[in-house]
Amino acid sequence: MDLKKLFLKANNEPEGGSAFLRMRSISCRECGKKMSVARVRKNDFVCPECGRYMTVRARRRILMLTDKRSFTELDREMESRNILGFPDYEEKLAAAQEKSREREGVICGTATIEGHRCAVFAMDANFMMGSMGSVVGEKITRLFEYATARKLPVIGVTVSGGARMQEGMFSLLQMSKVSAAVRRHSNGGNLYIVLLTDPTTGGVDASFAMQGDITLAEPGARIGFAGPRVIEKSLKQQLPKDFQRAERVLDCGFVDAIVPRSEQKQYIAKLLLLHGM
Repeated sequence: MDLKKLFLKANNEPEGGSAFLRMRSISCRECGKKMSVARVRKNDFVCPECGRYMTVRARRRILMLTDKRSFTELDREMESRNILGFPDYEEKLAAAQEKSREREGVICGTATIEGHRCAVFAMDANFMMGSMGSVVGEKITRLFEYATARKLPVIGVTVSGGARMQEGMFSLLQMSKVSAAVRRHSNGGNLYIVLLTDPTTGGVDASFAMQGDITLAEPGARIGFAGPRVIEKSLKQQLPKDFQRAERVLDCGFVDAIVPRSEQKQYIAKLLLLHGM
């Protein structure tokens, strides 16, 4: 394969490169304004017109947070199987792989952030809404074990609709498995920083997403366990407009800071420096 094509494929970019990006355009779901992809990417995938935070692919997210060419991926070949014989699951996995251009819903590896070496994982909303199946849980667990053995801090970026229903109890077991790995990492005196992005919900929110030593969030991110409609039906009352939004979660004490996307790399690097990493 041509080196340029290989680079573009590795970074989830179209083969036309930057010239092609300038020609493409997208519309913001919030304000409806049409703009070039190049303009959106230059603004860290935040709408330049209304400020809405757009979804970022996991591989692009890692590129935004880490030093150039410092990322080394771990367990890249792992992918899910239909262990329960769930109807049409193979087709859904194939569609998710095609849409996300990834084998699974999380990317794990090591990198440096402004020179500070760390372990990194980023979940991908384009892969079945970042749902947590057996492979997602296993990859994150392995990353924590790798980091614990080498005394590395872990930086995690979460986005998820929760546990993957097609894997039943196997997906739910990942909550305790990853949580145990997080605990061992913490007991070893190691740092875990988690960045919550929109949305971080369900079993992910109920486990490792909320177990960081320092919990950061993007502006406006939805953070919670059950969806607002489910809660409204249960309580039989209307919820406030900012319910489960990062700003409200910050006021309730579950988030330490809300950090704009343009400042996240520098903010995390400063935290690593302050903690002697």
